[in-house]
Amino acid sequence: MSDATITDLYEVTMALSYLREGMTQPATFSCFVRELPPHRGFLIAAGAESVLDFLSDFRLRREDVEVFAETLQRPAQDVAPLLDMRFTGEVRAVPEGRVVLAGEPLMEITAPLPQAQLVESFVLNQLNHQTAVASKCVRCVIAARGRPVVDFSLRRTHGTQAAFQAARLGAMTGFAGTSNVAAAHAEQLPAVGTMAHSYIEAFEDEEAAFTAFAQCHPGPVTLLVDTYDTESGVAAAARVLNALGRGDGSAIRLDSGDLGRLAFHARAMLDNAGLPQVRIVASGGLDEFAVHDLVRSEAPIDIFAVGTRVGVSADAPYLDSAYKLVAYEGRSVMKLSAAKVTAPGRKQVFRRPGCHDVIGLADEPPPEGSTPLLETLMRAGGRSAPRDRLEDARQRVVADLAELPATARRIRSPQPVRAKVSRRLSVLTDKVRRRIEREVLAPFGSHA
Repeated sequence: MSDATITDLYEVTMALSYLREGMTQPATFSCFVRELPPHRGFLIAAGAESVLDFLSDFRLRREDVEVFAETLQRPAQDVAPLLDMRFTGEVRAVPEGRVVLAGEPLMEITAPLPQAQLVESFVLNQLNHQTAVASKCVRCVIAARGRPVVDFSLRRTHGTQAAFQAARLGAMTGFAGTSNVAAAHAEQLPAVGTMAHSYIEAFEDEEAAFTAFAQCHPGPVTLLVDTYDTESGVAAAARVLNALGRGDGSAIRLDSGDLGRLAFHARAMLDNAGLPQVRIVASGGLDEFAVHDLVRSEAPIDIFAVGTRVGVSADAPYLDSAYKLVAYEGRSVMKLSAAKVTAPGRKQVFRRPGCHDVIGLADEPPPEGSTPLLETLMRAGGRSAPRDRLEDARQRVVADLAELPATARRIRSPQPVRAKVSRRLSVLTDKVRRRIEREVLAPFGSHA
């Protein structure tokens, strides 16, 4: 079976019903985040490339349809209408690396209704996860204030695909490298790494371990110094680096304890040993909050290695995201449920300097001095533009961060920027609401 079966069961049952009813006219679904998580002043759009890859290859083959039939416990002929379905629609999305705000569509998909429905789960999965992790990563870069940040998240992320994405998203938001060999090779990223405590323990003492490691690997090395006692580890590392003449470009790594205090002490020891050029790498449960505090304390840490808490976006592991129908067969629609009201119609986000955004309708003229965020990335089921380059996304991150108010970039207690709604969208929303109240709710004596 193919990735086309990666969907929730109700997507299949709805698609079958649509086909039975002949409801195959174009539908537009909008994917957006209702509210930002705590401690977030903005998000970084990510995941669009994974979605485009999926949609480009989307086709329900015989084995896929057989999976649906078996899962539904129904005869194969009941699900036969799904056979050979391809994605033939249009995708408009915010390119990866751009700042997005609450309520703004990350992506809008317009396709025949059964197609647009069936792809919902995969689309939400990719946009939700990758936007959450990218937004966590960029906060680490902000907190580091110019010091390199590297990705050590592979062993603790929720699966190897998530780890690959975390490495890529880290690079997109400004990380200097990753320990993930597969991701480094595929995305042409610097591969970084040191050694484990088990390596040290396998030798009789730290000095023997450091010597063997340095003799095996030419060029700069990074030595892990806190297996037993950090002070003795730093002293042993200094002796080996001096004896072998390997100080230039090399580093030591602190992985536990009071990293700030240990960094000050290690820096003094290295300087006294004639090794001022040897850098200090810190790791061990770091995220943007810990990095922020260490930088503010002026701890002499040169590189921050972040892993678990960043790879899983520990403090905000999910987004309040939605994939909602906003138009079908030329008719704008909306949801009126309490606290989950959606705005109708195909949309566009118009950005003015300072990230003063206006959410409007896709066909309305942009406000003066603004540029549209959503771009058409797919037409008729195929990419309408070349595959996005990681470097292009990285440049978007840098440019958009420079436009954000400083209060939104704060690590602690940020103030989210709020998008406004255009007059035309407000008028349409009121119009659709009144129609629903008149035609749907009034016969039952209910009002939204």
